[in-house]
Amino acid sequence: MRKRFAIVVLCWVWIVVTSSFAQQIDVAVAAGSLRGANATTNSLGYVPGEGGGTYVGINGDVIFLKNLGVQGDVFWKAGQGLYAGAVPDRPIFWDINAIYLRHLMPRVTAEAVGGIGVASVRFYSGTVNCSFYGNCSDYVSSNHFQGDVGGGIRFYVWRKVFVRPEVRLYLVHNNLEFSSSFPLRYSGSIGYTFGGSR
Repeated sequence: MRKRFAIVVLCWVWIVVTSSFAQQIDVAVAAGSLRGANATTNSLGYVPGEGGGTYVGINGDVIFLKNLGVQGDVFWKAGQGLYAGAVPDRPIFWDINAIYLRHLMPRVTAEAVGGIGVASVRFYSGTVNCSFYGNCSDYVSSNHFQGDVGGGIRFYVWRKVFVRPEVRLYLVHNNLEFSSSFPLRYSGSIGYTFGGSR
């Protein structure tokens, strides 16, 4: 819980500091799903696929130079899955990206993103483990470096409120827990633009 609180505080500080230099700030909430390769069997045994389920997330960006900026998001599986039908798990994708916006029409904007992050899978054991410092959790994480590329199209439906269908390809390094290192997320967002020319 302390980690999450610290992340939220850092994000708000970042937004406040960068907003004085920004031309535009966008925030959004999203929901969608993940598509990955089917389960396979290899020399190590059964390897499950990563696709399926509902994923929810939050994202935001700060545009500094006309159409260029920085974007970040986090997406996680809304409910726990069952890894290999036995162990409760939850994949989480964190990333920070460069973002490019292109205004196509007065109320339509395309965006392209690309960057790096972390793909984390939490495996829930059912027992609570505490560290020397008092941090307790009931899961063990497997973390992997990732790259990601993707894009979306914003449709401004009312003043500065937009809806955005989007797609993101994750390039997960050494993703041994699942049958593919290239999961594809597709989702839709509802967001709001602060500043900008809207």
